[in-house]
Amino acid sequence: MSGTHKIGVFDSGLGGLLITKAIRDYLPDYDIVYLGDTLNVPYGNRSTDAVYAHSVAAIRYLFEQQDCTLVIMACNTANASALRKMQQEFLTRHYPDRRILGVVVPTLEEAHEMRHKRIGLLATHTMVMSNVYEEELHKIDPDIELFSQSCPLLVPLIENDGMKWIEPILDEYVQPLICANVQSIILGCTHYPLLKNHIKKALNGADIKLISQDEIVPAKLMDYLHRHPEIDDNLSKSKNTKLLVTDMTTAYQKTASQIYGEDVCLQKVSVAGGEQ
Repeated sequence: MSGTHKIGVFDSGLGGLLITKAIRDYLPDYDIVYLGDTLNVPYGNRSTDAVYAHSVAAIRYLFEQQDCTLVIMACNTANASALRKMQQEFLTRHYPDRRILGVVVPTLEEAHEMRHKRIGLLATHTMVMSNVYEEELHKIDPDIELFSQSCPLLVPLIENDGMKWIEPILDEYVQPLICANVQSIILGCTHYPLLKNHIKKALNGADIKLISQDEIVPAKLMDYLHRHPEIDDNLSKSKNTKLLVTDMTTAYQKTASQIYGEDVCLQKVSVAGGEQ
């Protein structure tokens, strides 16, 4: 017998739709609510305080208005700027029975299992400057070298129907990682799996593996639910998916369908701020 609560997925924009679709395909019975903060995208050039405030408002909305008991924080920048504080302070103070799961550590666990010692990272500027990938990676294996590349132009192009300009920009971003002789590249933003084929082309035949969160998170989530049956038992399983955004444009609707791989209907919602 299923419960009444849902799985939430939160991202700063539309990139997390890739993870939502992957979860939908991997765990088809579960009810999922996606929230993309398209009003404030991208988070990658915002202050830590701003990212935290936007994340709190979004997670609170998913908890209180959408009956989510477990939220995947798909936004890598929010993982760096807000996740730990939200887990340790926000949840403890306001929602001790709810859970927020990140995507950084599962991604690094996957990278470590590949036994590569030279790993590249494509990420937003804020994500690179946070050093969170490097810090968490060295907790797993201090001998791994991480080579990070800031990619400030990718998310705005993806979100605003600018894919026709992607390839020369990707060439510039990927080339330093090729020169560093990395063995694999982490796609450190939920938008970037959409660019996998473009990135492979930019690699120009180099034998470099791509580590993509849409291929990692669903299995990690299923494992988490198996280890926490008290949470799984409270999740509703009616095969429903709801896709919400905080701002709506024609370009967002078009991009959302391209990312999700089928025509989708976005719903615009108002996400108010609140106590942090």
